[in-house]
Amino acid sequence: MPFALSFRSSRLPRCLVALLLVAVSPAGADWFGKDKKIPDWGLEAAKTHTPAYAKDAPAVILFDEYVETVDAQGRSVERERKAIRILKPQGRHDANCGVSYDVDEKINYFRAWTIADDEKQYPALDTDFADVGDLAVPVMLSTEKRRVVHPPAADVGATILCESEELLAPYQQEMAWRIQSGVPVVFQALEVDLPPGRPHSEAWHRFLPVKPVEAAPNHWRWELKDTPALDLRDVRKAPAWAALAARMDVQWGDAAVEGKDNQWRAIGQWETTLEANRSDPSPEITAQTQSLIAGAPDFYTKLGRITDYIQKNVRYFIVERGIGGWQANHAADIFRNRYGDCKDKTTLLISMLQVAGIHAVYMPVDVRRGYVDPDAPSRYGDHMITAIEVPANVQDPRFKAMVKANDGERYLIFDPTDERTPVGNLPSELQGSYGTLAAGAASQVIALPVLGPETNGTERRGSFTLAADGTLTGSVDSSHFGPTGADLRSMLKYTDQKERREDWERVIGETLPGVTLDAFEFTEPAALDKPIEFHYKVTARQYSHQAGLLLLVRPRVLGSDALQFDDKPRVYPIDLGATGRWHTSFDIAIPPGYVVDETPDPVDLDLDFASYHSKVAANGNVLHYEREYVVRKVEIPPTEAASFRKLESAILTDEKGTAVLKKQ
Repeated sequence: MPFALSFRSSRLPRCLVALLLVAVSPAGADWFGKDKKIPDWGLEAAKTHTPAYAKDAPAVILFDEYVETVDAQGRSVERERKAIRILKPQGRHDANCGVSYDVDEKINYFRAWTIADDEKQYPALDTDFADVGDLAVPVMLSTEKRRVVHPPAADVGATILCESEELLAPYQQEMAWRIQSGVPVVFQALEVDLPPGRPHSEAWHRFLPVKPVEAAPNHWRWELKDTPALDLRDVRKAPAWAALAARMDVQWGDAAVEGKDNQWRAIGQWETTLEANRSDPSPEITAQTQSLIAGAPDFYTKLGRITDYIQKNVRYFIVERGIGGWQANHAADIFRNRYGDCKDKTTLLISMLQVAGIHAVYMPVDVRRGYVDPDAPSRYGDHMITAIEVPANVQDPRFKAMVKANDGERYLIFDPTDERTPVGNLPSELQGSYGTLAAGAASQVIALPVLGPETNGTERRGSFTLAADGTLTGSVDSSHFGPTGADLRSMLKYTDQKERREDWERVIGETLPGVTLDAFEFTEPAALDKPIEFHYKVTARQYSHQAGLLLLVRPRVLGSDALQFDDKPRVYPIDLGATGRWHTSFDIAIPPGYVVDETPDPVDLDLDFASYHSKVAANGNVLHYEREYVVRKVEIPPTEAASFRKLESAILTDEKGTAVLKKQ
């Protein structure tokens, strides 16, 4: 990760992310009724032997079965039965079952038992259940809850059994079957029991398709055995876990049609219908928009004034109740309240653009690059952004994040939730992913662009003086643009002066030990498309090392692009994070009486996905260091692992390079 990005993250959570849950109240009912005996399925599942391939895992799922019973209106009752064996103390975390629910859903029952290693049986009591919610998230109010159980006697060797049944929301007409877990699964099954004549469709992500068995008329069952765990703890530079985990999506609503293109179109049409009339402008929105665009000389200026207004005046805050987790509020309410989540910000933007005569549509996406799979149509994602139609006669080089739809229409992709990225650019985590262009009958899945290196990066220049006693003093001036600059702006918004000093002293100290941050200043222009500057002064004692009459000096004073890779065989893609160009130039005035005797060899490496060039030269009494690191792709396949290691080796060679100063 480039040096300028390595400070503590301060980004806000996205609007549809999985909830951060905290216990809020105990369950208030007896979920067992009168019968607390372990059912036959649980006794049978508990007889399963722990397979040899699971011996190093913290836990193993012995049995996991879902049954979706769908009525004539498409509403489903979901039953799950699960058996988990704890193999190590840390496996207790994997043995907690739960059921999520909302205001338009109902838990019919939820039961749990423990069969201890000594075969004793312990039913979970009312006090072992709790409702948890999202009260720990400071920017969210939600009615979604999760009922969890903390099983009794959950020790190593115990088998935890859980059984639940829930009436799902009426708009929930898709099952995302999470095939892969963080622990191995011995046996799992999914049944979908559909009314006569109701079709279904299925799509597999990172798993070879398995044909179902028709257990009864229009009652389908899929079975899987011995699914390995997905453990990325020791996999460096890996894509998001959820993007790599195997899953299967089953549709039985409008998207249950033949052909992936037709399925994506149906999903986009569902989104279009869901948000219909939500973006209708109110008189207040119309007046505000007309005031903003008055006198705008061109399309870019008009668009920039509107997007800038929403980024700076509509606070990010989430209020979700039932389908509100999917459906935006009305534009008039968002404008009046001056807050909203990603769906709301997109809705208000579409509304204001409509007043300005600019057409825009919703685009559901996911910030976990690779999660949205064009071969696995699904409504699920964790974010909403905006696709802005650009007229054919508008040709503006500042519009970098452009895509072209199947019908030839051009769209500029913009994230109004990101308050620090200007229109025309795109946050790095969205680049190279996919989104659903929700454009009615023209809806489709569409690839989000990967922007060129010129749209992101840092320009850093430093001037230092080295004393004979090894003390280094100097100043650094850096300029940050694109997503790199956006991250820096976010840090400034959510930290105070003390936190900034601590953060940067820590970051600089990682590559310049013993450093003191003598002074620092940020220059943040109001215009988001202008670079943000960071100026600071440092002192580092014992920077050089004495070796007789020689001084050993590292020309690369600070900052690191070390990639921390390893030599293990690579199975998964390599996530490079972001495209960009990071350029550094340092000058070190050497002590009087010394001359440069030796400099490190230059480093020159050009690969299709990245390049790295550095050189060190002596100019009189000044030691000059310069390097340029360019990344052209956000992800490369595992077959490129050898090339990636070559890049890492080149960077490490440069960063460890030492110049030799000789006393005259």
